[in-house]
Amino acid sequence: MDERRVFKTRYFARWMRKTDLSDTALCWAVQEMAAGLIDADLGGHVLKKRVGLPHRGKRGALRTLVASRREGRWFFLYGFEKQEQANISHRELDALQAIAHDLLGLMPEALDVAVKRGELEEICHDHPKHVSESDSGGYP
Repeated sequence: MDERRVFKTRYFARWMRKTDLSDTALCWAVQEMAAGLIDADLGGHVLKKRVGLPHRGKRGALRTLVASRREGRWFFLYGFEKQEQANISHRELDALQAIAHDLLGLMPEALDVAVKRGELEEICHDHPKHVSESDSGGYP
């Protein structure tokens, strides 16, 4: 298996700035998903994962949609709060599945170029388990 690489799209990063969501919380979410703890498999390699915010837990969590084959690469594509949006439309899901297909098909060199261009931001750097609890925003 490839080393674990975790990315967020430019769109997701822009949305994330409006929330209290941290990269560390995303890294912990990837660890949970890699262990099989996902909220829903929406098909086309798009997974739904609730990510808790500090002092709110997962009940008041944000919903994230992640592209992955549950192996080495994870791409945070889309996020929303439940009170703002109950779920995504079929049209949105189709678009996210197409994006997932494209991202998951990229060669490592192309991923590096996308990071340099600012189209993707790499987080976790394959060491989420080495993040200290004090840096994790309350995540174990």
